[in-house]
Formats: sequence, C-alpha cells, structure tokens
Amino acid sequence: MSDPKYGKSKFLSTEPLDSSEAKWIRSVKITYSDPNGVERTWESAERQTRPADCEIDGVGIVTILNKTTGPELLLQKQYRPPIDKVVVEIPAGLIDAGETVEECAVRELKEETGYVGVAEQTSTVMYNDPGFCNTNLNMVHVRVDMSLPENQNPKPELEDNEFIECFTVPLATLFDEMKKLEAEGYAIDARVGTIAEGIELAKKLKL
Repeated sequence: MSDPKYGKSKFLSTEPLDSSEAKWIRSVKITYSDPNGVERTWESAERQTRPADCEIDGVGIVTILNKTTGPELLLQKQYRPPIDKVVVEIPAGLIDAGETVEECAVRELKEETGYVGVAEQTSTVMYNDPGFCNTNLNMVHVRVDMSLPENQNPKPELEDNEFIECFTVPLATLFDEMKKLEAEGYAIDARVGTIAEGIELAKKLKL
C-alpha cells in the first residue's frame, strides 16, 4: 500500500486540558444512587458536538464492495494521537445539525472514500465505551454500486487535517487479515474487530 502523509505523524507531548480550551469533549462528575441506595460518583467524558435536535453523535459505515474476486469490506487507515498508532477503521463521522443518520452515512462515505452509495440498513444505537463516556453511534450499511461511473475512480474530499488511506479486505479472510495488521503495528478499531469476530463466529456455528 502507499505511504500517505500519516506515515509522518509523530506524537510530541501530552498535558492536562483546561476546560476553557476544550472544543470537542468535556469531563463531568456524575452523582448517582446504586441498587443499595448508596450515593456514589462517577467520572465521565461527554462530546460537545452532538446537535441539539439529535440523540446520536455519529455513524459507523459498513460498505461491502462486490469485486470479481468476492465481497470485500471497505476500510481505512488513520493516525490517532490518543494511542499514537495508525488505526484500521471503518469510515465514520459525526452528525451535522438537521441531518438524519442515513444522510450522515452517505455524506461521510463520499467525503472520506469518494464512493457514492445508498443507505440500506441502520443498526440499534451502540455505545462505544459506556463505562467511560456517553458517546454513541448507529452503524449504517451503505450499498455502493460499482457499475456506476462515479464509483469507477473515487476521489475522497478530505479536510486539511484529515489523512486517510482507504483499502479493502476480503470478508472471508477479515479475521486473519486483522491479526496480520496488528502484528505489523496497526491498532484495530473495535467496530472492525467486532465485524471480524462476528464472521468467525458465524463460520464456526455454520449460521
């Protein structure tokens, strides 16, 4: 694969974030009562980007490209500073005000990968890490018609702070390919890993 600009990304430093500087998240202290009636506190993080008229932060996009060699899952590589690693992810993004989950998925897919698709199925609301934060998302299945002219040579529409490389992996070998990528030093996003685990489970149980 090509060596995109993220190959030059480098972790430089870390320091506490003052709440007055925070643009994307905030830290909160929750007070709650447990099943025994004992009052307790919990440290949590919240996104500050969720639209006022929406209960969802963003979307994860499941796009399977039907190639002559078989179905392949559309993935991407992106450097993530919090873990100082390049992460293998599905396309994803945050919802804009007034936008439906499905509209967000189609828009983000085009922006990040260049592919034009149609939303076909939306998951239940999923919580990324409920023991740490309230962030949630819907997984949206977006169908891409590979015969359309606009999908012959897709070109992403990335912002100047986005450095993303798109690639595909055969569904039949997704689990093994993720193991290989992990061995090469990549981090595997939980959504990708869960899809791979689900396929392996389906194989073992002959579902």
